[in-house]
Amino acid sequence: MPLQQKRVVLANGIELDVADEGPRDAPVLIFLHGFPESHRTWRNQIPHFSDRFRCIAPDQRGYRGSSKPQEVEAYTPDKLVGDVFLLADALGVDRFTIVGHDWGGAIAWGVAYGGMANGRVTRAIIANAPHPVLFPKLLYTNRQQREASQYFTEFRDPANDALVREHGLAPLLMKAFEGQVMSRIEEDEAAAMLKDWSDPDAAFGMLNYYRASPMEVLPLDAPYELPENYQPYPLPKLTLPTLVIWAMADEALPPANLKGLDEVIADPEVVQVPDCGHFVQWEAPTAFNAAIDAFLERTA
Repeated sequence: MPLQQKRVVLANGIELDVADEGPRDAPVLIFLHGFPESHRTWRNQIPHFSDRFRCIAPDQRGYRGSSKPQEVEAYTPDKLVGDVFLLADALGVDRFTIVGHDWGGAIAWGVAYGGMANGRVTRAIIANAPHPVLFPKLLYTNRQQREASQYFTEFRDPANDALVREHGLAPLLMKAFEGQVMSRIEEDEAAAMLKDWSDPDAAFGMLNYYRASPMEVLPLDAPYELPENYQPYPLPKLTLPTLVIWAMADEALPPANLKGLDEVIADPEVVQVPDCGHFVQWEAPTAFNAAIDAFLERTA
């Protein structure tokens, strides 16, 4: 059954379409989808958890029916992280567990660090989303990661804008990923996503996540070393209970992203899902849900 949504207006004027299921007095899980999906990516999680948790899953800014500002600067990380706390405010939620995948996971890292500072985030669950301190180093030093991230240059290239404006996001995805776009997805979900991608305003909103990102992806023939005077992001060690779920056959984000997590997170729990591609939450929902169940029980 499709998840029901409601319109939520944030204090910054952004409007989000939000699925909000489960008891209002239960502990809260806020789910953040990645690129190029929507709240529907959690179709196997919300029915599973909403008997015990209030499950909140927005279509984030730039996606589907939510607000889609067109300027790149509207998608800087601080604004995307800010939306999550403002969404919690609008729904009367004080404290919550943040759950994110892909770009939603990247935002979830920021929410976790902000929530550690303000006391509003109790736990973090991140799936196939690289850590903001470790990922930039990999882009400089790891050939496999740099090669896998070359699609950033296609998404950032204004030469593709005319194609996107006329036909939406799908042709650019086909170009960037050589025709391999979510081949394992269910037929009805694929049809829904193609419809979502056909809206040029949404397409540019989605691409602006990449265009506003500070991540630098060098060409493959550039040296594999950190730049002179390189300074990592000045983040403290994350002390929240943190679960990292990683699909080990992810072609976009190889397992090298797991190396060093114990240096940036106090006692991280890592669950590896073998023989699974990038979209672990719907490619391996049983394993994904079991890992979260066990983590939430231990950290209740």
